[in-house]
Amino acid sequence: MQNKQLPNVHLRKEWDLRVRTWFNQPGRKLRRRRARVAKAAKIAPRPTELLRPAVRCPTVKYNRKVRVGRGFTLEELKAAGISAKYAATVGIAVDYRRRNRSEESLSLNVQRLKAYLAKLIVLPRNAKKRTAEDVEAYKNAVQVQGQVVPVAEDAAPEAPRAVADEEKNAKAFVTLRQVRGDYKSHGVAQKRKADLKEKKANSVKK
Repeated sequence: MQNKQLPNVHLRKEWDLRVRTWFNQPGRKLRRRRARVAKAAKIAPRPTELLRPAVRCPTVKYNRKVRVGRGFTLEELKAAGISAKYAATVGIAVDYRRRNRSEESLSLNVQRLKAYLAKLIVLPRNAKKRTAEDVEAYKNAVQVQGQVVPVAEDAAPEAPRAVADEEKNAKAFVTLRQVRGDYKSHGVAQKRKADLKEKKANSVKK
């Protein structure tokens, strides 16, 4: 060392007191699995998961994909003939905030609800109201693991083909800009047409 400097290295940081370890990860994994198995056995023969709607992912990049959503809208439940309170008692998730923006999503989720209700076995709480058929169906019911009604991808992959001349000559950027400009100037253009029409009508009267 220069100038005969004495070494004074600070290595006693006690880092082991400030490190968060994860040695119990395998044990946590086993505990979660046992909890899932115990819950499934407790609620059997009811499904392990709630029925959820099929929704499209947000943004233009991912909206081609269909996935499971949070819950059904009140409009979808009404179209299927179910109340929100009753839906919560038979394993149907309800989302009060989501809105239906298209007829396609509404009809798709109504079909999911009707398919679920067709398979549903409801055993009355009052033992006197239970029929022999209901009890037998309840005993023979098999618990569904995972999604009750799986979400299927509706878009089929397109077969490979040659690129058409119209597609080669198309300019996507120019087309999008043109549509964007028409949309932004729609009100101004309509007002200009109305003023011109009114001006012509006044000139004819004179």
